[in-house]
Amino acid sequence: MTHGYTTGTGVSPEPAGPYGTPHAGGAGTVPRTPYTLPQQSAAEPAPGPESAPEPKKPGRDRYLDLLRSIALVRVVVYHLFGWAWLTVLFPSMGVMFALAGSLMARSLKRPALGVIRSRVRRLLPPMWAFSAVVLAMMFVNGWNPAEDPDHGDTWGLIGLFNYIVPIGAPPYPWHVGSPSGLLEDTWAVQAAGVLWYLRAYLWFVLASPLLLWLFRRAPWPTLLAPLGLTAIVGTGVVTIPGETGNAVTDFAVYGSCWVLGFAHHEGLLKQIPRYVSVSCASLVMAFGLWWASNHLGPDGWDLNDIPLAQATWSFGFVVILLQYSPSWQELPGRLAKWDKLVTLSNNRAVTIYLWHNLLIMATVPIIDLAYRLPFMQSERAMNALDSAYTIWMFALVWPLIGLAVLAVGWVEDLAAKRKPRLWPDGSKSKRPQPGAGAHRG
Repeated sequence: MTHGYTTGTGVSPEPAGPYGTPHAGGAGTVPRTPYTLPQQSAAEPAPGPESAPEPKKPGRDRYLDLLRSIALVRVVVYHLFGWAWLTVLFPSMGVMFALAGSLMARSLKRPALGVIRSRVRRLLPPMWAFSAVVLAMMFVNGWNPAEDPDHGDTWGLIGLFNYIVPIGAPPYPWHVGSPSGLLEDTWAVQAAGVLWYLRAYLWFVLASPLLLWLFRRAPWPTLLAPLGLTAIVGTGVVTIPGETGNAVTDFAVYGSCWVLGFAHHEGLLKQIPRYVSVSCASLVMAFGLWWASNHLGPDGWDLNDIPLAQATWSFGFVVILLQYSPSWQELPGRLAKWDKLVTLSNNRAVTIYLWHNLLIMATVPIIDLAYRLPFMQSERAMNALDSAYTIWMFALVWPLIGLAVLAVGWVEDLAAKRKPRLWPDGSKSKRPQPGAGAHRG
């Protein structure tokens, strides 16, 4: 997502910038159909009659894994179709930050410096693989950051460091290549724009030891402070220009969701009667919808354009999800048939997120080949393909994501100091080695 706030087939002809700020440049077109992208055991002998059952070993919470998978799918669908109502139906970014915050709180039982180093190590190598491909494509298409009028001279070169460590906004051209090329000439905006999330994640990771310390001493002020900050920087009361303002706004909008992850791990939410927390969360969400109704952006109810609505709606939504958290050891009932895909998506979450926008755009030249087929030369056949173009994109992007998982997903294993795996969906080996333990992926 271009800073996470772009639109797909929405009304705006330009890729939207953060919170409604338009990027310079218009959207390219594809033949016949205009399209602009929007912006996570081995069997044991039965115990004897006098033996006590052993406690379960701690493992992954499959409920949280399921939420992360749903969030990833929703992000892909939103960036493909650009449906504003998806941001209300399921606020993916708030959910993803909350889950990451919960895992970070659990990890901080260990020394903070080691935890931060481990998180950063897991994040950067997959990003480097993505950055290498994207930068190579930009340079091949003639982009020179030192001569880019939007970034300028030395600062454009210095900004390239953000493709290595995402502490700020990486530079990229708003137009590169030819509008009649394989990809529309705004592809770089869409491809590199996803790095906003990695920047926000990195800053949350670095701030987590302090945030967790504050949360344990003053939980409610720490939990609600980001919402107050959003009311200041996300409503125009105080305006911080440029990417610094975008970074501060991101931190404010999703800060309460991150700290909600702390509250979930520390058990604070379970101390509150469910009817109280759900009622209060519903009131906060109602406020978010009320605020959105009076501050609709260029794409209507797209909450990504309305920071305070996004913050409050995401906060209440995440409270309810975590309050009902059942802490599944295994996916129950009919959900069990999705177990492998949930495992795969969690093991390759960074890869899927980084590459999905570029892969959505890659579906366009592939589908356009269909217009050259002999039986597609009639006007009726062409109109049928035109009308179902986005559906074909949706169908094709998932195999492309699967190919990306096979091609570069193993980098996530190297970053985590694991043996590289091509398709880590949790499938057990057909011929397990003697003494081998269960594999959770």
